[in-house]
Amino acid sequence: MPEFCTCGTQLVPDSLFCHKCGRPTREIVEPEPVAPPAPPPPTVVPQRESPPLNFHNAIALRTSLLVAIIGTMLFFVPYVNCVAAGFLAVFFYRRRTGYFMTMEGGIWMGWVTGLLMFAMMACLMTAAFLLFRASGLPPEFKTAFDPKVVEETAKLLQSGPRVAEMLLGVFVYTTLLSMAGGALGAKMVGRDNR
Repeated sequence: MPEFCTCGTQLVPDSLFCHKCGRPTREIVEPEPVAPPAPPPPTVVPQRESPPLNFHNAIALRTSLLVAIIGTMLFFVPYVNCVAAGFLAVFFYRRRTGYFMTMEGGIWMGWVTGLLMFAMMACLMTAAFLLFRASGLPPEFKTAFDPKVVEETAKLLQSGPRVAEMLLGVFVYTTLLSMAGGALGAKMVGRDNR
């Protein structure tokens, strides 16, 4: 670096410019621009998978039991109560836990709900069967309905194999419709809506 500027002024050591005329005392080298660091990759939030849906999952069993009780009390709306029970079991389980539900999980929830509904219906039907078998049909029942229907119902309730056949039919339609409702629930509310 020179000691004097072209204008004759003595330069201050290591100065970049002349303090009198402002002329540069040496060539300024600009550093190469440093590329900004690459942004970190976006974090992937894993979907929350449901714990295994089996008989050891207490939350799933309690949810199915609650919905099965409600579905059994709605026996006067046949078929719809079973489908709605399967759907609501998945809905309430998803809402309570926040877990995503696969189609297989929805079918399982519907099956358990249907199984519990059938058990409750079977208990009620067996109690009615035993009551009617022991004491016959109540008089109010005889006067409220068509006599032919009353007679056929009385014969049905007197035959053990016919009652077993009726229970098997109730088991099949209750579980299958509840499974369909569970699958529908898994499809509609069991997945992530993002």
